[in-house]
Amino acid sequence: MAKFTLPRNSKIKAGKKVDSANDAKRKKTFKVYRFDPESGEDGQPDNPQMDEFTIDLDKCGPMVLDALIHIKDQVDSTLTFRRSCREGICGSCAMNIDGRNTLACLKPIDEVSGDVKVTPLPHMPVVKDLVPDLNHVYAQYQAIEPWMKTDSPAPTKERLQSAEDANLLNGEDGHGPAGCILCFCCSTSCPSYWWNGDRFMGPAILLQAYRWIADSRDEATGERLDQLEDPFRLYRCHTIMNCTNACPKGLNPAKAIAEIKKLMVARH
Repeated sequence: MAKFTLPRNSKIKAGKKVDSANDAKRKKTFKVYRFDPESGEDGQPDNPQMDEFTIDLDKCGPMVLDALIHIKDQVDSTLTFRRSCREGICGSCAMNIDGRNTLACLKPIDEVSGDVKVTPLPHMPVVKDLVPDLNHVYAQYQAIEPWMKTDSPAPTKERLQSAEDANLLNGEDGHGPAGCILCFCCSTSCPSYWWNGDRFMGPAILLQAYRWIADSRDEATGERLDQLEDPFRLYRCHTIMNCTNACPKGLNPAKAIAEIKKLMVARH
């Protein structure tokens, strides 16, 4: 019988437990993934671990990001994570909270029953603690050339489009492809991207690609479709809808991918 074991340094071990809540009436424990690439010996970092921090909820804001900031400021300054706008606009604080990819700044602590488990976005290399390495997905984003491409002479003023054309980008409900903030919650929830991320573009990048394909001001639709017509780049999507379910902005990457596939069929 075959025996399978996890690679060295991949098993998550128990970490430290810190209770800074004292006799607080409202307290919560956060189980946070920790990984330091500079730890360990012989060039091999120590295994990742889950540290537990119990904090007084009356000393921080209502969101998970508020709790992480409190932990970093008041309990353990070595905790590392990304964050910026705190308003669900920048996408920096994307992570897996309570088993679901989301933005820490939009996730209320009260929505989690029991302890709050916080880990990095899944199936991504980890730089440190809750910080994933996004170099690969950024390279894929650059590959779709996410800027307006035109052959016609530039107008003296801005390039105009009708309200109907604008709705293709923004959505009548504000949930169109132009609303993507590149948090990559969708791509890191997609099994096809987990196993084929080297060739499959993933839902976040394909949503961005559709944003330019659908833009009436862009004049490179054929070229953009040519770039995506590949057995892996586009067609590894099997429409299981994990991406749409995971999007913290309420967007629909699966629909955008389906629209690209329809355009591929229409032009043949």
